[in-house]
Amino acid sequence: MAVEGKPANGAAAAPVAAEQGSAGQQLLNKKLVGYGNFQRHNPQSDLFPMHKFHHVELWCGDATTTSCRFGYGLGLGLVAKSDQSTGNHHYASYVMQSGDLVMAFTAPLSIKADKSQSMPPVEYNQEEAYAFLKAHGMAVRAFGILVDDAAEAYRISTSRGGVGVRPPVTCADAATGTSLTFSEIKLYGDCVLRFVSGDYEGAYIPGYTVVADAPQVSYGLQRIDHAVGNVPELIPQVEYMAKCLGWHEFAEFTSDDVGTVDSGLNSMVMANNNEMILLPVNEPTVGTKRKSQIQTYLEQNEGAGLQHMALKTNDIVATMKEMRARSHLGGFDFMPPPSADYYRKLPEKVGDKLTAQQYKAVEELGLLVDFDGQGVLLQIFTKPLGDRPTVFFEIIERLCSVTDKPSPAEETASPRSRRAAVPDEVGGCGGFGKGNFSELFKSIERHETNLGIN
Repeated sequence: MAVEGKPANGAAAAPVAAEQGSAGQQLLNKKLVGYGNFQRHNPQSDLFPMHKFHHVELWCGDATTTSCRFGYGLGLGLVAKSDQSTGNHHYASYVMQSGDLVMAFTAPLSIKADKSQSMPPVEYNQEEAYAFLKAHGMAVRAFGILVDDAAEAYRISTSRGGVGVRPPVTCADAATGTSLTFSEIKLYGDCVLRFVSGDYEGAYIPGYTVVADAPQVSYGLQRIDHAVGNVPELIPQVEYMAKCLGWHEFAEFTSDDVGTVDSGLNSMVMANNNEMILLPVNEPTVGTKRKSQIQTYLEQNEGAGLQHMALKTNDIVATMKEMRARSHLGGFDFMPPPSADYYRKLPEKVGDKLTAQQYKAVEELGLLVDFDGQGVLLQIFTKPLGDRPTVFFEIIERLCSVTDKPSPAEETASPRSRRAAVPDEVGGCGGFGKGNFSELFKSIERHETNLGIN
């Protein structure tokens, strides 16, 4: 994202609770124990208030084509833009939305073309954007998360080891007198974590032109559920996140939990206090018969980065019918379904948590099913989204048996205001598909073999 604005004045430092930072200490000299032995505990250790995902921004070579394809494939409507037609001659950016799922697609324009008539956006570097695309191709540049104070979030996180990328910048909307403040720290590789705060309730950010006359479509996608990153080494990455953010470990998996006989990975899920911001992190395992799919990603992406985003729907059957209908017409292709034996054994595994009608729909659509003590998870994975076998999507529905109901004020709030409210569910209910990892691994291994890359 590139924005025009002015440096934000940081607020006075808020006192840090005695327990804050304990998550980072607990991860020092961490040894993975695996899914079965991990004891889940939420120490409420955030260093500053963090609420939920605000948006995700992908950098690409052609924002027009990419945004149209994602809009068609996912059921997103165009809500805002910044491009040459709005006076921006540095980059083109189109913002697509469905529910609370907001995705921005940004591409650099010509470096050599005359820009004398345009105001350079603050902190947007075209050479940096071109270098990013050369290294990674189309990839996630930033995850925006909603915080109380983006300036304070930047001050605290960088004081505790976070690598600053963009100091706080405030963007004002003259028409409403409202504003948003942004700041960024490094997450992993060239992907940044973007703090967002303020009272602006328009489409995306001040400075982007609202697109009010674009067709609004939806296949039912609601929000980002979790976002998975791949890194060369797991423990240093999660220690970094715990130290500068205060996040705690939500779950973990080792190669014994998730691998096949040929390859594997280690994974830890990091979470904020309300567990609505979930960032699993994977590392490759070594010494296996074939290269870990995580290592393949690191090679194809030329470094660490975002592997996949899980997009949540409240009706995965309806969503998948829409998405599959467009798979061969410019939408997204999905990984092959599991074997017939998987679905034959599913009722024995899941029991009466699903109805007969749901079991039928699950098999017809090629969905995977898992569960934990808080609910049931329905999931399916796309094939890689572009030419490089790197980033892909997971489509999920969580059938929670326990929910956190919104307050009366949140129930009556405007749709834009509700973006600041806590969703009415328990974060991560139903788990992360531990029981399906083996099926997924086999499918990805076959896909990589077909591509001749592993």
